[in-house]
Amino acid sequence: MTKLEQAARRGRRIANDARHASEALVAGGELLQASQEVIAARMEILAAGLADPTKADLAEMALMSSEKVEALSASASAFGARMGGVGQRLARDTTREASLAGQAVSALAGAASPQAFATIQMNYAFGWWDRAARSLTALNGEMIRAQAEAMKPLHDAATANAKRLKR
Repeated sequence: MTKLEQAARRGRRIANDARHASEALVAGGELLQASQEVIAARMEILAAGLADPTKADLAEMALMSSEKVEALSASASAFGARMGGVGQRLARDTTREASLAGQAVSALAGAASPQAFATIQMNYAFGWWDRAARSLTALNGEMIRAQAEAMKPLHDAATANAKRLKR
């Protein structure tokens, strides 16, 4: 793959990450709006139940806790799964970089001249900079996806409840 193709691929990945971030931002706003509506509706249900316990909506009151636990569990599971992948990527990148640093040190020790030493050092430094940028870009994208995946169960539950409670 040429440098131009690599740059284009990286650009597409960054654009895709930006799209995911934008979608997560919209979903976050929807989650906040739906949560406000659900809290207001459920406060009315609780107040009505306190005013006349014989007319309390016990089914809805029971859902208030179980739905939260279910959504939070799904959210934590999604986040944990994604973060496991992030940890694997960090371990892989760290191991690769340690190996490359060792190779660079060996090459530096065998440099035939000061110019060869400087060339080896510069090549390693530029290579490190490129690898670090690629790793950080990939990690940024994975963190954006982790946030979106963790928010999805909460968003789904809150928006479904907001629709249901509007009736």
